[in-house]
Amino acid sequence: MTAMVLPTLAEIEAAAEVVYRAMPPTPQYRWDLSSQRLGTHCWLKHENHTPVGAFKIRGGLTFFDMLRRHDRLPRAVISATRGNHGQSVAWSARAHGVACTIVVPHGNSVEKNAAMRALGAELVEHGDDFQASREHALDLAEQRGALMVPSFHVDLVRGVATY
Repeated sequence: MTAMVLPTLAEIEAAAEVVYRAMPPTPQYRWDLSSQRLGTHCWLKHENHTPVGAFKIRGGLTFFDMLRRHDRLPRAVISATRGNHGQSVAWSARAHGVACTIVVPHGNSVEKNAAMRALGAELVEHGDDFQASREHALDLAEQRGALMVPSFHVDLVRGVATY
């Protein structure tokens, strides 16, 4: 297995430009009680204020921007997740006019499933765990000629590093 090279500051700054074209910066607040207990200034970054309620949207934005810049936007994407990654992919796919299918395991969070559907994703429940869902997503991607969006990719990392 090859080691991933961490993104440079310039790459993170470029990714931040992509992210902040799509959404405003999330607020940060100093938490005085935590600061007092820790003996240092403690700030909390409210990523729950993003359009999907989680920092993962940042990765989806930069991943789809990479596809767009390289003229590789597919007609459809598929991914496997238990929630936040799927919301990120669904939101970003919708923003780029790309059809999206998300595969989740049986028994996944009803709320997460509803959120992904609300963002336009076709939701497929398959398997008892993430690995089974992932394998099914890979099969569906091949059958449908869709791009499989992995749960880990350097362009996802660049995006989530922007918060």
